[in-house]
Amino acid sequence: MRFTPDSIRFQPAAWWRLGALTLVATLVCIAHYGWWTPARWNVPADYGGESLEMLARIKASSEGDLAPLRPQVMSRLGAPFGANWSAYPSSDLLLLWSLGQLARLTGVAVAANLALLGAAVSAALSFYMCARWLRLRWEWAMAGALLFAFTYQTFNRGLPHLLVAFSWTVPLAILSCALVATSRRLTWRSPGGALCLGTALVIGISNPYALFLYLQLMGWALIAQWFSRRRMENLRVGFAALAVAGAAFLVVEMHVWAFTTDTAADSPLERNYGGTERYALKALELVVPPATHRWEPLAFFGHRYLRWSDWRSTEAFAPYLGIAGVVGLVWLIGEAFLAVLRRRRVPGEALTAGWVLGFACVGGITNIFAFFTGLALFRASNRFSIFVSAVALLFLMSRISRWWRGRSVGWSLACATAVVVLGLADELPRPASKERVERTTRLAENDREFGRRLEAALPTGAMVFQLPVVVFPEAPPQFQLGDSEHFRPFLATEKLRFSYGSLKGRSRGQWQRDLARLPTAELVRALESHGFAAIYLNRRGFADRGNALLEELAACGRTERIEGARREQIVVRLHPVATPVPPLARTLTFGRGWHRLPPGPPGGGPGGTWGEPRWAYEAATMSCYNPYREARWFALKLRLSGEGARRSLRMTVNDVEQLNVKLDKTEREFRLRVRLEPGANRFDFTSPEPAVRLNEERRQLRMFAVHAADVSLADGPERPES
Repeated sequence: MRFTPDSIRFQPAAWWRLGALTLVATLVCIAHYGWWTPARWNVPADYGGESLEMLARIKASSEGDLAPLRPQVMSRLGAPFGANWSAYPSSDLLLLWSLGQLARLTGVAVAANLALLGAAVSAALSFYMCARWLRLRWEWAMAGALLFAFTYQTFNRGLPHLLVAFSWTVPLAILSCALVATSRRLTWRSPGGALCLGTALVIGISNPYALFLYLQLMGWALIAQWFSRRRMENLRVGFAALAVAGAAFLVVEMHVWAFTTDTAADSPLERNYGGTERYALKALELVVPPATHRWEPLAFFGHRYLRWSDWRSTEAFAPYLGIAGVVGLVWLIGEAFLAVLRRRRVPGEALTAGWVLGFACVGGITNIFAFFTGLALFRASNRFSIFVSAVALLFLMSRISRWWRGRSVGWSLACATAVVVLGLADELPRPASKERVERTTRLAENDREFGRRLEAALPTGAMVFQLPVVVFPEAPPQFQLGDSEHFRPFLATEKLRFSYGSLKGRSRGQWQRDLARLPTAELVRALESHGFAAIYLNRRGFADRGNALLEELAACGRTERIEGARREQIVVRLHPVATPVPPLARTLTFGRGWHRLPPGPPGGGPGGTWGEPRWAYEAATMSCYNPYREARWFALKLRLSGEGARRSLRMTVNDVEQLNVKLDKTEREFRLRVRLEPGANRFDFTSPEPAVRLNEERRQLRMFAVHAADVSLADGPERPES
């Protein structure tokens, strides 16, 4: 591509085109979701799974709990301490904060629906502006903009992946990298320089996936500029853009390292190398239509892919480029191939798409990077396909626009309209059926009614303990209970506090998992002593629909119930004490350096309720949460063993040595008392001997094991004998 240094000067006609593009994108969204009445706007587009987490984030933001540059503590979740999400890497905090402010005026459902609309409109406007910068004819720039805005890989993600659906930064990223690589007059004060720095800023505070690939493309742009022209202005702008993007990311994500209190805990997001293969981009998925495609001849290939593929992810069809995108990509590959044969300059679009495919595809650079470094955070590299879509559509529209140059405007406009109609029919997923919309509407309204009844029956600020105890985020299913379903009563209320929402693997919420193992009578007494006013049951989380637990609660004299219309959600009133005591964990919480256990029942001790020990494969950490405002003494009982003879196993608490013993395969018990500071306390276990690998299977690299790690409040600093 050849780029001019100046942006397009928008005349009145151009502003009308922007308005027309916005109107068309808005009408397409409204028609797809059926937002023709105020009542439909008040129903979320989806009400299950990850959509509930997204709605909860908007709700928490509207209540002032979720904002950039501050601790991410959800005051009405994770009762009684509050759910501290600071260690939960997230993206688009500024966007979420904005949606929260909008939700204060419109309600959470309307704000979420407006966000879906905004994702499509912003993507269309961004693509159109970039296409016009490249001097494409306005009708083909508009056609490409609409196809990009509703491409299957972003629009189909909907509310569950709302933040990924905001792809408006992608065309800007591609254009700014190309400007650095090839522009002849890129200066600080030029429109191109402003675009590069502005793009770096917005992409730094938005989705990390887009930022990760943008940094790579900008790096290649700088290399290309250095080895071809060495225009110092371009290099300065490019390096400044990298610095701005990196600084913006560090600022907006500062909560992860600035406000994380439990430093011993492992990441709440479980990522491994296997995930980078499963969620990597498969080149075939760029051209295979989804099995849900509205045209049966194309859906046939999607069904075949489901039958024949053994190694696919839950995002299998997300990379689909659509017919127009596939045509653009094939055309681009053909032109690049001919350029190589004729020893001509390869189109810059081909280099960009080639790098994205080489980096993101299975067995590509992303897998090599994750395998040798262990960094698998960006496992879903199939999401990088949105860059391929943008490149393919920009290339296709530029070639068509060049071909129509000097020809009839009317015929060009008619052909562009036909391409848009065909492309949208291909890319847009089937709208939700009338039955599904009605079911979602009833479910949301039933939850609102249930929430109103709860707040009428319970005092303001009352705490509700939710069963079954479910970890957050990314919890495995519990019978029929899906991930994030415990957010439903939070979304339906304004003044009640709920136990769900504490990050998994944090000592702050360990007490919930410990209490879940108690007999019902003991559980009731403990919850009432901690000030909980009710127990919430979601019947879908129990094999017997919770009947046995309800009978046991009735036997304890807790018979006052509040039920939802569907009788799936039940709240049982408790009798909280006037002066509650804070809940204490009964076991230490495992952090980094331990083999994960196979999936099992919630709670469990060090080895879970099935009695397995937890093996460390390297220096390991544990933690314990002291809920008091002052330091307290705690009694600790450890049962340990080692793999082979170990001269030393050293345990420190907050960097102070508390235990240093020899270990072998014989299980030994140690009792000691430790002084714990308020909040999370860190336990470090180290041994000078290396780990022993028993065989080549998983979880067979072992140093030492913890068979029990019980903790309780003590009266003084006496150290009992081991």
